[in-house]
Amino acid sequence: MEFQQNLLNYISEALITTNETISIAESVTSGLFQLAFSQMPNAALFYKGGITAYALEQKVKILNVDYDEGNSCDCVSEHIAETMALSVAKLFDTDWSIAVTGYANPIRSSTYKIFSYYSFAYKGEVILSRKLELHPKTQALGAQQYYTEFILGCFKSEINKLLILK
Repeated sequence: MEFQQNLLNYISEALITTNETISIAESVTSGLFQLAFSQMPNAALFYKGGITAYALEQKVKILNVDYDEGNSCDCVSEHIAETMALSVAKLFDTDWSIAVTGYANPIRSSTYKIFSYYSFAYKGEVILSRKLELHPKTQALGAQQYYTEFILGCFKSEINKLLILK
C-alpha cells in the first residue's frame, strides 16, 4: 500500500513547523489513516496515536458515542464523526484530530450506498464535517483507500488555511 508521498511530506512538515499534534479515530478505513500517519517523515514528533473502533460498543466505551444515537444510525452520521474527532483529540491530548465512519460495502443499513462522514477537530472544536459518497460498485479496499487519500487532501487544505491565517 502506497500513499502520495508528497501529501504525506507536506502534512508532516506543516505539523512540525506549527509544533502541533494529531490523533485519529476511524472505523470504515480500518487503520489506513493510522498507517498513513506512521509513514510520514518524523511522525513521532506530531502523530500521537489512534483508535480503530469498528463496533458500536467500542465507540461508546472509548469515543463517547451515545449508545442510542449510534444504534439508531449504525454509528454512521456527521454527528458521530464529530463526536469521534473530539473524543480522540481529548484522549490523546492533541491539537488536531481526524475521524471517519461509514460504509465500504453497499449493505442494507447503508441503503446499498457507499459513503462516509469525516470530521476534523482543532483545539477542541470541530472545524469541518463532510459526507463523501462513492459509486456503489466501488470495491471495499478501493473505497477505504479513496476515503483515506481524499480526506488527507482535505486535511492539507485545512492546514493551509491555518498557516495563511498565522
